[in-house]
Amino acid sequence: MWGQPEVPSLHPADVAAKQAAGWMLLDVRTDEEWAEGRIAGATHIPLDQLVSRLPEVSDRVICVCAVGGRSAWATQFLAAQGKEAVNLDGGVHAWAAQGRPLES
Repeated sequence: MWGQPEVPSLHPADVAAKQAAGWMLLDVRTDEEWAEGRIAGATHIPLDQLVSRLPEVSDRVICVCAVGGRSAWATQFLAAQGKEAVNLDGGVHAWAAQGRPLES
């Protein structure tokens, strides 16, 4: 296959089980996006800070952004660092579109 490698992804319905199993939910959106609403239990590390804050990221992590593009990059980066990483399919927008709650 040509182009970008496939990024492992996770459906919003599967997030709670992963969190219960100890997976970190990592939100890589901007500070402004984070302030507008976030998934309960998420840790906020903006994408532009991810490299410098890598020690704060768990070994098993679900990456999330607004629609899935930035978090796909974060997922690939973290996997390359030896972490088990998956991308939240559709991001916060898909989460909210399914009627799942956001905190503010």
